[in-house]
Formats: sequence, C-alpha cells, structure tokens
Amino acid sequence: MHLFLVAALCSLVCGRSLRHVGRGDFSQELKRSLNFNGCYGQHCHHNKTNPIPHNNKTAQFYVDGSAIPNVTFDIGPSYAGLLPISSEPNSSELFFWFFPSSNPFASDEILIWLNGGPGCSSLEGLLQEIGPFLWQYGTFRPVQNPWAWTDLTNVVFVEQPAGTGFSQKRGTPTATSEEETSAQFLGFWKNFIDTFSLHNRKIFIAGESYAGYYVPYIADAMHNETDPTYFNVDSILFYDPVVSTEIVQTDIPAVAFVEFWEHLFAFNETFMTHLRTQSRECGYDEYLATALTYPPKGPLPPPPSANNPACRLWDEISNAAVLVNPCWDVYQVATTCPLLWDVLGFPGSIPYLPGGTDVYFNRSDVQKAINAPQMEWAECSSGVLDTDTSLPSSFKVLPRIIPKNNRTIIGHGLLDFILLANGTRMAIQNMTFGGKQGFETPPEKWEEFFVPYHEQGALSTIAGAGVMGAWVEERGLTYVEVTLSGHMVPQYAPSAAWRQVEYLLGRIDGLGEGGK
Repeated sequence: MHLFLVAALCSLVCGRSLRHVGRGDFSQELKRSLNFNGCYGQHCHHNKTNPIPHNNKTAQFYVDGSAIPNVTFDIGPSYAGLLPISSEPNSSELFFWFFPSSNPFASDEILIWLNGGPGCSSLEGLLQEIGPFLWQYGTFRPVQNPWAWTDLTNVVFVEQPAGTGFSQKRGTPTATSEEETSAQFLGFWKNFIDTFSLHNRKIFIAGESYAGYYVPYIADAMHNETDPTYFNVDSILFYDPVVSTEIVQTDIPAVAFVEFWEHLFAFNETFMTHLRTQSRECGYDEYLATALTYPPKGPLPPPPSANNPACRLWDEISNAAVLVNPCWDVYQVATTCPLLWDVLGFPGSIPYLPGGTDVYFNRSDVQKAINAPQMEWAECSSGVLDTDTSLPSSFKVLPRIIPKNNRTIIGHGLLDFILLANGTRMAIQNMTFGGKQGFETPPEKWEEFFVPYHEQGALSTIAGAGVMGAWVEERGLTYVEVTLSGHMVPQYAPSAAWRQVEYLLGRIDGLGEGGK
C-alpha cells in the first residue's frame, strides 16, 4: 500500500473514539482521502457526438438520449429495436440496444454483451452493470455510470435467444442447442452489421453466467465462417461462467467455499461437522484436491455422482443459509437484510418488488422510448433453451477457439455461490489448450490483479482500487479472480471490470501494477 494512503488511513482512525462524536468530521475526511472531485479522468462526461450515419436504415431505430424515462441527463445517441435472424419471412427477431462510442480508439471495433440464464435479458447488464446509466439495487433514480464500457468502445446489448426479453419467437423453430442458438445469432448479426454499416469491425464478445455457453459457441461459429466482413472475432471475455457440469461447479467445491467464508455463513459447529463429513464421504474432498493440482497430473476421472440426496451439498447449504440470513444472496454471499428495491424486480436470490412500483422495462413509456414492442417484459423468461443439448464449453469449444482468439479472458468473483470459483478452476485444469492441460502456475504464484488508484466521482458510483484479486495467463488464456465481487463482476466491482475490458480491447498489456 502506498505510504500516503497509510497516512490518510491513520488520520481517519487513530484518534477516533468508540462513540459517534466527530462522525461528521470523519465523513468529510473520508471524502477527502478518497479524492472526490466529481469526475474521473476520461469518465468526466459522456460524449454526445454520433459516429453512426442517420439514414433510412438507421433512423427507425434511433433513441433520443434526452428522453429516457426517469433519466435526468442526456445519455447520448443510441439505437434500439428488433432485427430478424434471417431473410426468411416470419423469422424470429432479436431485440438490441446499440450505443456508438466517440472514443477515437473504437473506430474499428464493436463489443457484444450477453447476459445468461438461459433466457435472462442483456438489458440487465446495461442498466446495472456496464451501460451509460445505472439504476442499481436500492437507489433512488438512475445515475451516470463513470465505468460505462460505452466510453471505451461501441457496445450492443442483445436479448437472445429468441423468447428472451423483448425478442420475438415467430416461425423459426425454437433453438435446442448452442449450435442452433449461434446460427440464429449470426443471422441477426449480419442484418445488424448491414443496417449500421459496421463491416470489417473487430468483434469482442463478453458476457456472464450462462454466457459461458453463449460467448464461446458464438465465437466458434463466427470463426468457422471465415468472413471478416461480418465475423471478425478478436477476443472474448466472460464472468462467473457455466463452463462445466453442475456438480463440478456447485456441489464439489461447496463446502470448501463455506469454510473459506465461514464468518459470512455463521453456521453452527454441528452443521459444519455434518457438511465436512458429507463432503468427504461423497468423494468431493479428494476430487477437489486432485483437480486443483498445478500442473495437472493427467485428465480427471468422471466426477462423483450427486444422485445421492445426501450429496446435494449446494442445495443443503443454500437452504441453511437463508435460515440464518433470510436476505442471503446466492449471487453475493456477503449480503444481509433488508431486501433492497430493484427496478428489475430481482435484488438477489428471490424476486421482490415493493407495492406501488413497476419493473422498469415493463413500463409502456420505457418501451416506447427504446422502440420495444408493447408487451410484458421480465428479466428472465421461461421456455428458452429449456433443453440445451450442447456440451459445456470447456469440453471442446473453448480449447478450440483459444488459439484463434487474440485474448480469451475468464473472470470470477470470489463471493459468488451460484457458480463457484473453484469449479471454474477445476474446469480449466481439466481442459487441454495450447498443447498442454490446464495451468502450470499454482495460485500462490499468480500475479496480483491491480486497479490503478483514481479520483472518485459521485458517491453513487465509487469503486475500489489497488490490489483487487489475482490473475494468471498461459497459452492465450487469462483467468482473473476479484476478491470482493459477487456473480456480476461489473456490478459489484466496476473498476475491476473496466480494467479487464481495457485488457480485452488491447488498450493495456497486462492486469498487474505494471500494465500500461
């Protein structure tokens, strides 16, 4: 830690009593120590220039950035609406919201953002993670996002597969695999590129959760087209992803997770003893130890079966956690009561919407403003990829595309219990890429993940700096963990995600303190 930060911290706490005397002085000193000045470098404003030509193809999708309901500032020009997945009549349509960037480094690139589910809307990522305005849990109204990825590059948020959010299922058969989903996305993408004249752009694909399927499979399909006019994939990034089987990513590492965060779960010793016994007897402890060997000693055997109800430890832990902490959040296990209002209706593990409020994208005025169909919208829709016949991406697809991508980045928040970091580590260690299996470097030798110290803007969007986790890169695959983040890394650790997308785009050459 830098000496001036140590001195600042001491000035805050050395003379503080246990009472609240001087609390106002403490608050003012804290603001000074965090370097608040109302803006942060290139985040000081959102440029309102529009690099997209206004013509008969684009005009129908134009969104007035000064007329977004509840948003008290101009977010700049953007484009939204439905585009078909093919030229066939009555084909399904995908909804998008596209934000051109005036960043001069972004003139030859575009980034696709996909949320997971399956069936969950990418408008969640826009509104609560990386878009130009944020309306996060428990907040009064939307605020400008100083960590908007749209300040770095052109970003399009796509609700897919068809049936997700505003996207429309029509005559096209419902997708039942990632191969079909990707083919439909590529049909949409070609129409999108033609509409906005974005040919030959470098394409970056990013997402989270079930996008551990979407992102690699779509990238693979684009690589297979060998058509850089439309499908010029450069690099991919996905957070807390589904990349392996359920038992590997949940049950096997579950008890080790509880042991690591034991004070957040606060289980009694009797229950902890029970969990330890079951994890050992179900074969999970031995499998975890073998799987997390660096370098790996060889391909892993099939994981132990979780068909025995006594081995469904993830379920047992989750059920117990909500007894101790009724507001426990599977996406961020440090969460406590009260439940916060979420304008998307899902502030954590359970849906919750206070009386007298509406889901933001379910409002007719919002739908009109963004050229969306007038319909009932939900953050996550049923009937989308209910039966996905494709293999998890770490089995074949991801190893195949790593050498084709410029960069492949997997990020993981360590407070996430819906998909556990050790599960992702196990998937990587059992994956052969670049001619070798897994990572050779053990975690204790990974580099520190460093976010530069920065001036803070508004209190509503403050974000951390300094060492925020650890990272490793071998043979084209980067893995980075963020210590104090839950499932949605850009939401819980926006400065960390900003740094990672800078690396994705090639604006910096590493994620350590020396990255330039």
